[in-house]
Amino acid sequence: MRLPSTKQLQYFVALADVGHFGRAADASHVSQSAFSNAIKELENTLQTQLVDRTKRQVTITATGQEVATQARLVLRDMEQLADLAAENRQPLTGDLRLGVIPTIAPFLLPPVLPKLRRTYKDLNLYLIEDQTSRAVERLMDGELDVVLLALPWDMRGVETLELFEDQFCLACRKGTQRVDPERYRFDRLAADSILLLEDGHCLRDHALAACKIRNTQKVQPFAASSILTLIEMVDADLGITFLPEMAAGSALLRNTQVRLYPLGEKSVRKIGLVWRKGSNRTEEFEMLGEFINENRPGKKN
Repeated sequence: MRLPSTKQLQYFVALADVGHFGRAADASHVSQSAFSNAIKELENTLQTQLVDRTKRQVTITATGQEVATQARLVLRDMEQLADLAAENRQPLTGDLRLGVIPTIAPFLLPPVLPKLRRTYKDLNLYLIEDQTSRAVERLMDGELDVVLLALPWDMRGVETLELFEDQFCLACRKGTQRVDPERYRFDRLAADSILLLEDGHCLRDHALAACKIRNTQKVQPFAASSILTLIEMVDADLGITFLPEMAAGSALLRNTQVRLYPLGEKSVRKIGLVWRKGSNRTEEFEMLGEFINENRPGKKN
């Protein structure tokens, strides 16, 4: 016998309570398409129609009303079961699915992860690297537990914990004639001087905003597809770029002629953790954030 999942039951109870797919999806902190698919999968699993759908309204069938009542009882029992287990479970143990964006992962994680594993030996950490928009979508769909990303980013239905500010630096090849890094001024750059990541990477948007890049003629039309490609292009003196301070001393810059020069204090992005509102692991995520912040490279004690 096929049985429904907890997620399917939670979504259906939300739909029965609200009577609207869009509002129920928002209340469940998932996209409407993911929510609708879960309800359809529940109907297929139970082999019965739970919802009458029209363009203007949603009506729970008679069978659906009975299923919703029983589902509330099942969910209450499962919550009691989880509470019982949580009383004896230590924080930061078991499985944790951490999403991280590619403009943070290679700089921040190598020095942090070994310390995290030594400190929390019973934590099974699964890392999923993805661009910000996709990582947030996977978080809201329940594929990820928490995401490490750069802020600001437009999100709804999440809790946000800001960890620290990451200053931008001018990045150029040692000895380049494209810029005087000690006397850098944006208005002195020639056209097509700046290399950036392609659209979809938040580092591009943050660099444009934080480094006050308004004249698009100074930005090369060809964009790099990855942070590694971007660094290789700068190392070949094809242009300059702006990298986060956390990149200093990283393996990606090792054995290159790329040098970093700090910009003003206002040229920053914020690094933080986000998770779904109402998560019962909020305390764990706050502990994780504190650990990352205390063990990050360049931390000033």
